Amino acid sequence: MTEQERIMQLRTELHRHNRNYYVLNAPTISDREFDDLLRELQQLEGRHPELFDPNSPSQRVGSDLAGEFESVEHRRPMLSLANTYNKEEVREFYDRVREGLGGEAFEICCELKFDGLSISLHYEDGRLVRAVTRGDGVRGDDVTANIRTIKSIPLQLEDAQVPSPRRDVFVSADGQGDLFGGADGLGNLAGDSGQNPWPREFEIRGEVLMPWTSFEALNREREAAEEPLFANPRNAASGTLKSKQTAVVAKRKLDAYLYYLLGDSLPSDGHYENLEAARSWGFKVSEHMRKVRTLDEIYEFIDYWDVERKHLPVATDGVVLKVNSLRQQQALGMTAKSPRWAIAYKFQAEQASTVLREVTFQVGRTGAVTPVANMDSVQLSGTIVRRATLHNADFMAQLDLHIGDHVLVEKGGEIIPKIISVDMSQVTKERGPRVEFISRCPECGSELVRYEGEAAWYCPNDSGCPPQIKGRIEHFVSRRAMNIDTLGPETIEDFYGRGLIRNYADLYDLQVDQLSGANDSRIRSARKTIKAIEDSRQVPFERVLFALGIRFVGENVAKTLARSFKSVDALAQASLDDFLQINSIGAAIAESVIAWFANEENRRLVERLRHYGLQLQLSDETLSQQTDRLAGKTIVISGVFAQHSRDEYKALIEQHGGKNTGSISAKTSFILAGDNMGPAKLEKAQKLGIAIISEDEFLQMIGE
Repeated sequence: MTEQERIMQLRTELHRHNRNYYVLNAPTISDREFDDLLRELQQLEGRHPELFDPNSPSQRVGSDLAGEFESVEHRRPMLSLANTYNKEEVREFYDRVREGLGGEAFEICCELKFDGLSISLHYEDGRLVRAVTRGDGVRGDDVTANIRTIKSIPLQLEDAQVPSPRRDVFVSADGQGDLFGGADGLGNLAGDSGQNPWPREFEIRGEVLMPWTSFEALNREREAAEEPLFANPRNAASGTLKSKQTAVVAKRKLDAYLYYLLGDSLPSDGHYENLEAARSWGFKVSEHMRKVRTLDEIYEFIDYWDVERKHLPVATDGVVLKVNSLRQQQALGMTAKSPRWAIAYKFQAEQASTVLREVTFQVGRTGAVTPVANMDSVQLSGTIVRRATLHNADFMAQLDLHIGDHVLVEKGGEIIPKIISVDMSQVTKERGPRVEFISRCPECGSELVRYEGEAAWYCPNDSGCPPQIKGRIEHFVSRRAMNIDTLGPETIEDFYGRGLIRNYADLYDLQVDQLSGANDSRIRSARKTIKAIEDSRQVPFERVLFALGIRFVGENVAKTLARSFKSVDALAQASLDDFLQINSIGAAIAESVIAWFANEENRRLVERLRHYGLQLQLSDETLSQQTDRLAGKTIVISGVFAQHSRDEYKALIEQHGGKNTGSISAKTSFILAGDNMGPAKLEKAQKLGIAIISEDEFLQMIGE
């Protein structure tokens, strides 16, 4: 077998294992065996760049390079559904359908309404070719690269087999077990046995979701990093899918459920039956659909899932009801905003009343002070709630809280509890003391300050306030900064408590004998820690800059500043005008950096880091590769390339002073075009008279 044949074989095999694991929940090999196969594929693909395939299983890991999103028009508009919050409006919908069909018999497909980000997936010849967000319903963002990292979304369809009938746990109103999902309501799937091929071209829509487990892990990570928490999985999924780094998307383990098949040659007139066909092709379709005929059956479905949804692995916020027949859907038609053949029933958010006992105040790495409500325990959405964030002083004042108040706490689709209001029905004349925001830091006693345009109050004692000091050290050693992975929060707390460190520069003075414990009981651990600290001296300048913890200087800003100023000395001496000349650097970032370097203590820290050998300027190798050949040029990349990947071309554009964007406009300098350039981009480029540059021409342009 040639290496080229082995690549094709591995891709097919890995696609099948991905489906078994992420869609069917029935893996046939171990994680280690899967990783070994994937590693073999990556090595072979590295030797054969001419066989690059964006749908290869190797592309699911994503990239750290930034990209832009192209706005594209939907082939078929993505209309929103009309919402209802009570059963009377469900009955009115049912009656309207019956009248609209002139008394003709009809079926309703009942589905769960998943609380995520709507997505449209386009397939041609069984291959994923484009993924577009809902946007405004007419146009959305092309997020194909990010979607490819979601392992439950098939990149290449396999030969489809009609699945066995499913039995879902559901008890009907008469107490009898019911088959929850047969195509005829009796557990029998429509369609014939054997092969069930997909259309040459079709669109399938669904919801991109972040499972509860992934959401909780992400918020724990963000809380530890002093980053704002996501309010709910929907916001987290949306923010993740819009990330410009596909590696971030891959890491956060998104999922997707598909719920609507569109195309000119669908397998059936039945919406339910089409979804069952899609399931057999490899798509993740909810097992909790039911096809019904009566209003009582609809109510049963709603009542059942209003309770049982709390046990699902993903967030749901309602039920969607659709007329099953596509012919009848077409007959019922659309309003200007939504289809007449479907409606969404929204569940009420769950609330509970409990007693406020105390408000405490936490100080974070940046000095921001956050009030936290401590309450009597109460069960809400399946979990015990004792604490809820009060966000900031303004939010707390609006609630007019008093100690001992009964407060209404809500979760709904959110996992972060929040106080909605005081339960005024239980307020007595003799309320406890009013809760006031503090004026001094609870940790160091410094008087708090509030910066213009900020909602939070801050402790300004950044060099003497323990939570800020420890928080900055935790940020410094984090994976995306200096990557000293042997130092976690507990270890840093221990070192700080023993007086071994008071800032992150002190880490480089640590010795093995200080960490090895009595009788050298922790000698191996101590040596490992010192080795990790030593290795961090080789971390490149842009990550060192990020690790310093300058306010508003995240990873991408640090990269931009490093490329623009080349060294920490040039950065420290830069003026406001110098910063404002840089694209994407605004006044807030500029003023924060200037203020940080104006602080004498910070300058001493930098000098100590220089003495310890950290990288405080771009390496000679990096500098030698940078040119201004593309300075001032805005470039759009489109198509598939032979000599470099799209991400590598984005990096080359930045390396030579250019800017990469995802959408074409009058400001576009030229398009770097590979094979199979998108027809929409080609048409727009021709209309605007924008030059199209081939891969070879571009490489000559930058001197390769």
